[in-house]
Amino acid sequence: KKQAEKAVHQKKEQSKTKCRKARRRHINLVAEFNRRQRKNIWLETHIWHAKRFHMVKKWGYCLGNSPTEKSYRACYRAMTKHCLLQDLSYYCCLELTGKENELLKQLGRICSIDAGLTFQEACCLSGRFEGSLNLYRADRYPEDMLGPVTFIWKPRDGSERRQLWIWVHPALKQDILRELKAIFQCSEPEEICITEPVTTSIQEEKQMEVVMNPGKKRKKEDKEGEKVVPVKKIIGDGTRDPFQSYSWISRTTGIAISDRSMEILRYRLIGPLSHSVLTETLKAASVQTV
Repeated sequence: KKQAEKAVHQKKEQSKTKCRKARRRHINLVAEFNRRQRKNIWLETHIWHAKRFHMVKKWGYCLGNSPTEKSYRACYRAMTKHCLLQDLSYYCCLELTGKENELLKQLGRICSIDAGLTFQEACCLSGRFEGSLNLYRADRYPEDMLGPVTFIWKPRDGSERRQLWIWVHPALKQDILRELKAIFQCSEPEEICITEPVTTSIQEEKQMEVVMNPGKKRKKEDKEGEKVVPVKKIIGDGTRDPFQSYSWISRTTGIAISDRSMEILRYRLIGPLSHSVLTETLKAASVQTV
């Protein structure tokens, strides 16, 4: 009797599942991908990596850990003779905007010239080169190190206000962000990221009706008869709730801190032909003066 009831129950569940053709529709794929990204965010290259790599869930992201094929020799050959590309978009980007003197004054408290490069290095301050250094808690050098970061300044445009992008590992982001907000006295949220909830629950799916029109493809429609727009990708990153603030400003210093994680893609090219690949891929835009 139990086996019979179990079989009937399984048949009912199987009857509710959609066929593969229905599951592979674009609107269903987008909704399913968004549902699977609620806990661990996908990179832009996730689909490509998921087909070729063993994926792991770390720091709020789904990352490719090791390849499924024996491609170590191919990767080594690409690094030594050609070009190898790595997706580093899971690194978090913190944007600082404000007067250059005020930025350098406060940033000097979390780094030291005795440890090497600082934010006011001439070659980096011009925006031509990217720099790397170790950050410490304010006025605590050589103790209480936060971790290594990389940074790049936006080139000068004649104004006193400058922009600085700091790239940090997602495991260090919260500590470094908390220290930056403390030294710049940024406590008031400037903007709040509000996203629409993803409609992928069973009850919401029941509200949609599948209409069959002769000679036309099936399209999902709601009760009012309007076409359902595919759900947008979830905004936010693996280290921040999408409903939390992502920008803070200080009323005293005028410095603004913004969390640009997952808004700027970051790739690393390794190999002797890296510059050739960039030259063939990127085309310089024509400068138009008004």
